[in-house]
Amino acid sequence: MARLPRLCPQGMPLHIIQRSNNRQISFICNEDYRNYLGFLLDGAIAYSVDVHAWVLMTNHMHLLATSHYDGSISEMMQYVGRYYVRYFNQQYRWTGTLWEGRLKSCLIDSDQYFLTCQRYIELNPVRAGIVNDPGKYPWSGYQSNALGLKNALLSEHEIYLSLGLDEYQRRQRYRDLFEDILNAELVDDLRNATNSCMAFGSARFKEQVEQLYQRRVKPEKPGPKPQ
Repeated sequence: MARLPRLCPQGMPLHIIQRSNNRQISFICNEDYRNYLGFLLDGAIAYSVDVHAWVLMTNHMHLLATSHYDGSISEMMQYVGRYYVRYFNQQYRWTGTLWEGRLKSCLIDSDQYFLTCQRYIELNPVRAGIVNDPGKYPWSGYQSNALGLKNALLSEHEIYLSLGLDEYQRRQRYRDLFEDILNAELVDDLRNATNSCMAFGSARFKEQVEQLYQRRVKPEKPGPKPQ
């Protein structure tokens, strides 16, 4: 089956996963994390991308971002991958493939599903059992979004800004969201949509995207069973 073309439209949030090849470690020490985030910041500036949430794990990363022009997130990720792989290979004398094939991504319905995706990303270290509080993990956007740690990489989305009238209120209400457990069905939908490069959102949102881009963004309905 031919793979579907990636959708990376201007102004629409995109959830991205990049995994290391064969689950090998892609971030070995703190310097690796810092260098990757530095390349990501440079790429976001160069290609006009707003980064709203991120997490770097030992063998994969998640990103929630919005393009200022069509395709700019893809260009940013190519930039980051090129410079980080060069750094990693020089640092560890590595010659093999670092990242696994094609990036996984999905469009996010910002009206209803944006904060669900953002929480999912920043809770990765908790689900992995690394920490019991997302605020204790240094390589995600949670410390910026929830605790106010200044970070040049962070661009606050309008949905996040709508949480409160000022920074203090927004951060408090954002932390309150993490008191509730993420809906397991929504988490499964988000994972499936990302791994298949579809869309995560309401049925109306998916229909609108399909009409606009003439491209399927939801799973095909199973065909009739053979008689």
